[in-house]
Amino acid sequence: MNIIQALVLGIVQGATEFVPISSSGHLVLVPWLLDWPEPGLVFDTIVHWGTLVAVLAVFWRDLVALAQAWARSLVERNLDSTEARLAWLIIVGTLPAALMGFLWEDFFESLFRSPGRVAALLLVTGASLALSERLGKRQRSMGDLSWLDSVLIGLAQGLAIAPGISRSGATMAMGLLRGVKREAAARYSFLLATPIILGAGLLPLAELFRAEVVGAVLPPLIIGFLAAAISGYLCIRVLLAYLQRGRLYVFAIYCWLAGIMSLTLALMRG
Repeated sequence: MNIIQALVLGIVQGATEFVPISSSGHLVLVPWLLDWPEPGLVFDTIVHWGTLVAVLAVFWRDLVALAQAWARSLVERNLDSTEARLAWLIIVGTLPAALMGFLWEDFFESLFRSPGRVAALLLVTGASLALSERLGKRQRSMGDLSWLDSVLIGLAQGLAIAPGISRSGATMAMGLLRGVKREAAARYSFLLATPIILGAGLLPLAELFRAEVVGAVLPPLIIGFLAAAISGYLCIRVLLAYLQRGRLYVFAIYCWLAGIMSLTLALMRG
């Protein structure tokens, strides 16, 4: 992978991790469409950590407050504060994806080798966004989330391990279907991303420290990381502002168009 490819894929990762159009799907389809080499697990991990930096940069105050409230809840053994309860909801919401990734790792990994399936799953993402926009009542705030909400949103996040199913799209869509306001659903989705991105990157990151890997691909990794962090930060800011009034239909339409185009090309290529 050269510097230009790393830059493009880093920007793609940062933008599509938070805009509900599937980052993992784009990391499969973009190299495939452009006939580029597959980025590989190490690059994929590094650019995901770039998006983690973006989340930390935007929400660090919220995350510090949640961590402090969670620690106090352990000492005082109560969930009287909204922050403590939200911290536990995020932990509970993380468990389904962790369990699904552990149990069905081979199945999810096989999807990364099938651009046609990824394209088809983009159509599913578009349908879920449109359906949630159509049916969601959008009356509840993030503080109104229940334990059932966190489990259902967590299950949606688990399904999004599959490339083509947008993690942010699936979690926001489930939040909307549960009656949560758009911006609140997005904020919870971004906060929920923090532990899952961190956890998913720990084991593959060990491969980076092998001498032969570092010497061969360090410059593209740095470029990809920085591009993902900067584009991710900007996209979070823009998306939160957009969702105060804007709707998810525009992202659903994009997913349908990208999915149809990619699926058609996959069928033509055989």
